[in-house]
Amino acid sequence: MRAAEQQHIRVTMALCGRALQKRLASSRNILTPTAVCHKRQISEDPSPKYKASVQTVGHVLYTQEHFALKDSLRKIIDQEINPYVDKWEDEGQFPAHKIFKILGSAGFLGVNKPVEYGGLGLDFSFNVAVAEELGNINCGGIPMAIGVQSDMATPALARFGSAELKKEFLLPSIMGDKVACLGVSEIGAGSDVASIKTKAVRKGDEFIINGGKMWTTNGAQADWMCLLANTSDGPPHKNKSLICLPMDLPGIQIARKIDKLGMWSSDTVEVFFDDVRVPCKNVIGQEGMGFTYQMLQFQEERLWGVANILTTMENVVQATINYTRQRKIFQQPVLYHQVVHFRLAELQTEIELLRSLLYHCIALYIKGNDVTKLASMAKLKAGRLARELGDSCLQYWGGMGFTGDVLVSRFYRDSRLMSIGAGADEVMLSIICKYMDTLPKK
Repeated sequence: MRAAEQQHIRVTMALCGRALQKRLASSRNILTPTAVCHKRQISEDPSPKYKASVQTVGHVLYTQEHFALKDSLRKIIDQEINPYVDKWEDEGQFPAHKIFKILGSAGFLGVNKPVEYGGLGLDFSFNVAVAEELGNINCGGIPMAIGVQSDMATPALARFGSAELKKEFLLPSIMGDKVACLGVSEIGAGSDVASIKTKAVRKGDEFIINGGKMWTTNGAQADWMCLLANTSDGPPHKNKSLICLPMDLPGIQIARKIDKLGMWSSDTVEVFFDDVRVPCKNVIGQEGMGFTYQMLQFQEERLWGVANILTTMENVVQATINYTRQRKIFQQPVLYHQVVHFRLAELQTEIELLRSLLYHCIALYIKGNDVTKLASMAKLKAGRLARELGDSCLQYWGGMGFTGDVLVSRFYRDSRLMSIGAGADEVMLSIICKYMDTLPKK
């Protein structure tokens, strides 16, 4: 994408963002479908998809600005990402700095981040629109890596970090000049975040960090890590801090690149820390509040993941419809067998129900409500539906579904992570039960 076109997109979205902010400040009604900057189009050559979408009246969550944002992102996906996905999947890594710079220059890495640090200053519903559109990337690894940058490693920094930290780490991350990763999971502590062992011991005006992190997305290419570490010996929910950790410091070792079942184009590593020294000023917000900050980050991460996989599931269903319509068995298309088209109808219904739950959750969240229970429900349902949908659709592809040449087989591999990452299904169930007051009493 030409630099001039990138700048045009970014400036236009920023203008729309400021106009939208003024409207929200006066009306506080995000569900109003009226456009603010209807005379400004992000795309100079709108696709048929965009022309249809902007005429949508009464969408439960999105305005014309949301659809314009999605349309502009789709052009970047079609031009800069999808043509190279197969190559990056084979290589086991995509060029994060290159892709993030393209996305950052167009404004997509800081949609709801502060304008003074390069963001667009919009609300989280725009992040969801971006996450949905990223589902059109023909693999799961690249959207996941982008989500780590925009909605997993940076929310706490944007919300609680000092001005100095935001300038050093948030601004270049939003602009795509630095790649971020999130250091939470460890070998013995994945979903059980309170059990992490990595320690940061204060010595003078520095912390000395020892320990390690596992399953670190973007870790092989990251310039900095949002690290969760124990900074005291207090209670496990009150002794942790989030720290901005440059990845080029002495004592940081990338132990190995992990070979995964899916998400091949996303690099995932194990990291060790051996007496790594970092300034105490690199703590995000208040020392000892890291667990709480991370739980807040998890809510946005889970909602982002649900939005992203919705689009991919819809694409897999449509690809299956197209394939089964032209593939014949017993003298008629596979699609014409009742068991097939009924099953696809059931799956599409499940997708729409999940989308309704997501939009309801987002509408509440952007108004300041606690959506922990609903977000956990959406995350749980998304993971289970993805497994069910991937298995059902792959079956209808027959032998082709067992190859690595089609979207459905890649989705089958990639989507399995949805029920594990960012809190396993069982953790989501425990959270839901806690809100239902059905957990056993201690």
